[in-house]
Amino acid sequence: MAQSQKHTIPRTLRSSETIYYRTVKANGHNIFYRESGSQNAPVILLLHGYPTSSHMFRNLIPILNKEYHVIAPDLLGFGYSASPARDEFEYTFENLTAVLQAFIDELNLKRFAVYVFDYGAPTGYRLMLNNPEKVTGFISQNGNAYVEGLGPAWKEVKKYWDSNAIEDRNALRGFVKEEELRFQYFTGVSDSERIAPETYTLDQFFLDRPEADEKQLDLLKDYKNNVSMYPQFQEYFRSQQPQALIVWGNRDPYFLPAGAEAYRKDIPGAIVKFYDTGHFALETHVNEIGEDILNFMETLPK
Repeated sequence: MAQSQKHTIPRTLRSSETIYYRTVKANGHNIFYRESGSQNAPVILLLHGYPTSSHMFRNLIPILNKEYHVIAPDLLGFGYSASPARDEFEYTFENLTAVLQAFIDELNLKRFAVYVFDYGAPTGYRLMLNNPEKVTGFISQNGNAYVEGLGPAWKEVKKYWDSNAIEDRNALRGFVKEEELRFQYFTGVSDSERIAPETYTLDQFFLDRPEADEKQLDLLKDYKNNVSMYPQFQEYFRSQQPQALIVWGNRDPYFLPAGAEAYRKDIPGAIVKFYDTGHFALETHVNEIGEDILNFMETLPK
């Protein structure tokens, strides 16, 4: 049986398909999403992380949409999706996932692969736990599910988890400021001129909205519940053996390479690839990651 032909970089440089910018109601909330590619093609669901939005996929979507139906929502409270007040919505990852579940139900998504990154990992893995029959495989780009992956940048956050003290919460307020955003985008990047300034500028615009800092601090507090769920995620990996592509910026201060390698403990067949960059690996290595995703997607059930 002949092997499938591997993709090459020039393939990613062809003119892109149309990208649509849409909004749908999910659990009563407006959820913004980007959609592209044939409606009849296999679906890839792209889930962003903190502090960004589906904007982080602006360069990846044109690589994938020639052959796949790409859907990239903004999580509730992020980007162009609704951002309800804290007295109307409790900002937890469980609740974000409930809205995401309503989103995929509203779009009637029956089968899809999932790309997770950062905050998109605990929401995406909850979604996978709840919909194992729908998931064809997953790609994790610096999306953590193992304690080995938690880097030193979590030190002050862990202190807040342990104490739940207002002074420790207040100590994290810099997390939503420009200095921290630049730290996330530039740390581990060898060529800073490859980071588009509109990335952290747009993120900061949304973080400067009223009450946004408190919402994000609520999610930081709740992240400890994601860590508590790591054993459940890992059991899912062991029992379901989903096909997995793990792509990782190896200089990420938040999620360490050990977190990428750990996937092999539960999914021995997982493909693990490292790129010499930081947290936002798509900003510097979108062509390389895009090619790896295309090759991976060819192996998945339709």
